[in-house]
Amino acid sequence: MTETEELRAAVELLAAKVHALEDQVEIMQLVAQYGPAVDSGSGEAAADLWTEDGVFDAVPHLRMEGREGVLGMVHGAGHQSVIHNGCGHVLTVPHIVVDGDRATGRSHALHLRWDADAGRFWVFQVSANTWRWARTPQGWRIAERINANLDGTEGPRAMLAPPADRVRQDAVSSADAPPASPDASPAPPDDPLTPPMTLRRSSRRGAESD
Repeated sequence: MTETEELRAAVELLAAKVHALEDQVEIMQLVAQYGPAVDSGSGEAAADLWTEDGVFDAVPHLRMEGREGVLGMVHGAGHQSVIHNGCGHVLTVPHIVVDGDRATGRSHALHLRWDADAGRFWVFQVSANTWRWARTPQGWRIAERINANLDGTEGPRAMLAPPADRVRQDAVSSADAPPASPDASPAPPDDPLTPPMTLRRSSRRGAESD
């Protein structure tokens, strides 16, 4: 390989890394906009974070389909009541795996509510979240968000399990390790977006979500 070819290869590699970082930052900025949008009651801004046919499944209370679904939730009486009594939707930085024009991820979300009598906030909910994002002509948007309360059941915990490639990598690296105890916990599922168990869903449909 000539010096020119080496330089060209180095530039192409650097450009690919910069492009990957740009995708990661844009997706993180997308997720970071959700809390401020819903806590300020900015329904249009919240809805615009999703694709036209995107899904927001707030297990077990409410499944929103399309931007109109998200808009209706933010402007609905339930959510308006919560934000006017004081609340904060705080999302952690997601783990992101980009694959071309699609990406998947997982994160936590906290729902805090103001207690005027005690003069403090309290944690109303801590949830597991799995995400699917899509690159659109307008930039990255949310194709699907599943939000489920970490209530001790297996489904929400499995949503936070490492991605399939990490699980396989861990399995290979531990191939020479001593056999696991019969009482050891089972390995996480291959795909955190589609856990083998069913998430618990209530028949009640609320008008406010996390």
